[in-house]
Amino acid sequence: MFNIFHIFNFKQYDFKRYNYSLLVVVTMLVMIGSFLIKQVQTPEEDLFQKQLIGFAMGLFVAAVVSMIDYHFICKFYIVLYFINLILLIMVKLFGVTINYATRWLEVGSIQFQPSELSKIILILFMAKLFTIFEHRINSFFVIILSVIALAIPTFLILTQTDLSTSMVIMFTFVMMIFAAGLSWKIILPILAIGIPSIAVLFWYVQQDYQVLLSTTQQERVLSILHPELYPEIMYQQENSIQAIGSGQLYGKLFGPAGVRGYNFVPISESDFIFSVAGEELGFIGCCLIILLFAILIYKCLVAGKKAPDRIGMLIGVGISSMFMFQVFVNIGVATQILPNTGIPLPFLSSGLSGLLSYMISIGIILNISIQNKPNRNNLQGNIR
Repeated sequence: MFNIFHIFNFKQYDFKRYNYSLLVVVTMLVMIGSFLIKQVQTPEEDLFQKQLIGFAMGLFVAAVVSMIDYHFICKFYIVLYFINLILLIMVKLFGVTINYATRWLEVGSIQFQPSELSKIILILFMAKLFTIFEHRINSFFVIILSVIALAIPTFLILTQTDLSTSMVIMFTFVMMIFAAGLSWKIILPILAIGIPSIAVLFWYVQQDYQVLLSTTQQERVLSILHPELYPEIMYQQENSIQAIGSGQLYGKLFGPAGVRGYNFVPISESDFIFSVAGEELGFIGCCLIILLFAILIYKCLVAGKKAPDRIGMLIGVGISSMFMFQVFVNIGVATQILPNTGIPLPFLSSGLSGLLSYMISIGIILNISIQNKPNRNNLQGNIR
């Protein structure tokens, strides 16, 4: 008979350790993001209202998820994996195309981006897989199995022309398998082969006969190397850095109203929200945002470090890696350090799919943080 206490394992929870400060950091980021979105939305749009509604829903979702034992969720890791594949295949068959990318499913007036949920599902899946094969993590079978399991959804996401999410998933996987205990005897040869291979791959994707990237993706790589040859592609990033630079130290928030530089940055409410932050809040405001993200990532890592078991630790590593990579790439693109990959800034960028997915991950971190180590008293007694 199904027992509800398998879902809400309250006897194992220590609510004194509930990480309210993490929710405060997340709330501050969403409030800053909502303000920036309001600055860029047109009179016909209601992005600001949607973001606030999404955050209210997200807080509720995070609160509910924080009460659900993450061990119970991970029991369904195979089911979640196949649900993820089905959603990604549905995008391939019935997806909605926006800005030349087919990444969304549409149900009535609601648009949902399954690839955002994929990141969370794959973190849970890999954490469970690496826990099951804890003592065989360095075996050829486990490594190949995990790579294949990751490659299938990653390929489906890549065919949506969503290179950025694919990169997030691959980076998260690398961090998780390293934390799972992959031997340096395996890591060092991979690095010895991988680093030169990446250099060769980078050279290859610049060639006219390359087949790995679409024409648009290739041009984005080439535009960083030769910006003067691709003025149309560099338009976003050129205007982005000008907008950020014009904010100077304190920003234009309390200055006279007028035309802003970010008004000439397409998709400034999402992928280039950092350009709005730079112009409105200045260098100090941008430093505050980066500091809040650093605190967020640190708290996720600490939750993983203090987790009661291996699977909780791996989930903490996976979620913190996901946030870290997205923040680095988004800000890198907005400041023209990296090629334009179209990746949102967590909690700041407009988009309900991403916001709700991030709040689910926060809920999981909160649940990990309140879990007690099993049989701690018995273990101490045995030691004595």
